[in-house]
Amino acid sequence: MPLSVDPHWPRSGDWPAPTGDPVDLALVGLPTFRTSLSATGADKTPTAVRDALRYYSEFARTPLALRFADFGDATAPDGFEEDATALVAHAAAVSRLVVALGGDNAATVPAALGTWGSRLDTAGLVTLDAHHDLRDGVSNGSPVRRLIELGLAGTRVVQVGIADFANSAHYAARAADYGITVIHRDELHRRPMADVVAEALEIAGSAGGPVHVDLDVDVCDRSVAPGCPASVPGGIAAHELRAAARAAGAHPSVESIDLTEVDATADTPDQRTIRLVALCVLEAAAGLGSRP
Repeated sequence: MPLSVDPHWPRSGDWPAPTGDPVDLALVGLPTFRTSLSATGADKTPTAVRDALRYYSEFARTPLALRFADFGDATAPDGFEEDATALVAHAAAVSRLVVALGGDNAATVPAALGTWGSRLDTAGLVTLDAHHDLRDGVSNGSPVRRLIELGLAGTRVVQVGIADFANSAHYAARAADYGITVIHRDELHRRPMADVVAEALEIAGSAGGPVHVDLDVDVCDRSVAPGCPASVPGGIAAHELRAAARAAGAHPSVESIDLTEVDATADTPDQRTIRLVALCVLEAAAGLGSRP
């Protein structure tokens, strides 16, 4: 069904291609899926999110007075991470904030490296994820381990939302060995999300370097994220993920955010997972608009 047209209700999305001029928010697609631990159509997700953005406006109490640019999708990012990293780096060079659309969680590696560049020694990482992502090998279960092995300090990694029965004792011990700060899902039932994110960003940004925030949507309850193959009952609420996206966008140390682990082909007919991701893009933009 075509969307209504109202000149007094302009729609979000359909952002222009880059021109080389500075922008506030750069959108990048990283459609990773080939190394996923489970079958996924996550490569279809960036396009689906762009379509879903049109359901919303760019008004959040006040208009988002920001300059947007859509840098398109990396080509075959699973096989050519260098190309994906270069696309993110290109976007980061002309923007204040990069928002990368996965793809599965393998997208976190080029998203982070492309933004950090040569600053890996001071960089920090915050993940909202039910899983540690510290597995061996190269997959959507290994991005955090890979970044640490490339030189990211484990003591500047904070993992928010780690869930019971979604990890193993081996990888929990590996997280402890790396010095990762873990904020368990149960803590989120007692604390406002904005406070948790503020704490996480303080730790991740303690060396004064750039921070990347990985919003793995399977941290959410399965009822609100059925398009995430690994989401479980009892995860966080949609409003909490939106709050985290806005808090991340508002923080001056955050230079990039990714949204990952959504399979657009497995979503419900009402597209509740894809629409949540689109709203998180706009929440990050709203946060960016609140920066001094």
